[in-house]
Amino acid sequence: MRVGSFVFRYEVSLAIESHAHYSNKLKLKRPNLSVDFAVRYAQSPPKLRTATPRRSINSDRRPVCSFAARRRFVRGREEDFSKSGTRKRLRFVFICVVTPAQEECLQRLQNRMEVAYDTSIPQHQEALKGLWKLSFPEEELHAIVSEQWKEMGWQGKDPSTDFRGGGFISLENLLYFAKRFPKSFQDLLRKQVGDRSVWEYPFAVAGINITFMLIQMLGLETVKPPSIVGETFLRFLSVNESAFDILYCIAFKLMDHQWLSMRASYMEFNTVMKSTRRQLEREIMVEDITYIEDMPSYSLLLSQ
Repeated sequence: MRVGSFVFRYEVSLAIESHAHYSNKLKLKRPNLSVDFAVRYAQSPPKLRTATPRRSINSDRRPVCSFAARRRFVRGREEDFSKSGTRKRLRFVFICVVTPAQEECLQRLQNRMEVAYDTSIPQHQEALKGLWKLSFPEEELHAIVSEQWKEMGWQGKDPSTDFRGGGFISLENLLYFAKRFPKSFQDLLRKQVGDRSVWEYPFAVAGINITFMLIQMLGLETVKPPSIVGETFLRFLSVNESAFDILYCIAFKLMDHQWLSMRASYMEFNTVMKSTRRQLEREIMVEDITYIEDMPSYSLLLSQ
């Protein structure tokens, strides 16, 4: 069944006591639209069944659901109908079908991801120096390799060794954050907000980890995003080429917000990152969001 820009294949495992109980549950409803499922079942012990969609008897077209309806369905894909002692579990594989415009935007973003940080490239060194100036405008950087970098949360005196995990795009993300949201950037860099732990997370290294986390979450290393979260992000990217950089800023600010809420310390950094990822996925799936700036956590960047 083609649903919006996705193609779904369903496998339905049913433990049913009566077909009548489920005859009205396996439906997607929309005005002037009826999508029924023909379900094979038996009176024998439950086995894996297949369910195939068929056209409505009132329509000669393939059933097409709205994007919002699709997101509602995906969120409820493993909903447990435990009434009357019955259980249902839906498992499906979906294939993302992107538009030419979205494919171009994704390709440009992937091109950025493929660029490794190279100390032999003058532009890369200048970008790194620019990050220092934006971070500590009152302090001069003595050399490109310096103990001063540790003040920003790099692991050593040469930040290039840390960029191996995130590539040049992780430096671009930090630069974008510093330029677009300087107040939030400085708050996180200098740990100026909230009751802080004795063992805080290192700012710069956390930034690289966030870049890597977003790439994994959105499935950006594949030809087409393997999840509806990634497909939704492509819609944001097609209307704003800076969507990934903005999402990075949201994620960084949200991570710090979660850090403070959980009263976390350095050893709990991975736990905070997992919590941040789950929250981002939920917000991306919120209905009626057209732009990346519509995400609820975007407001954290604007708070003073």
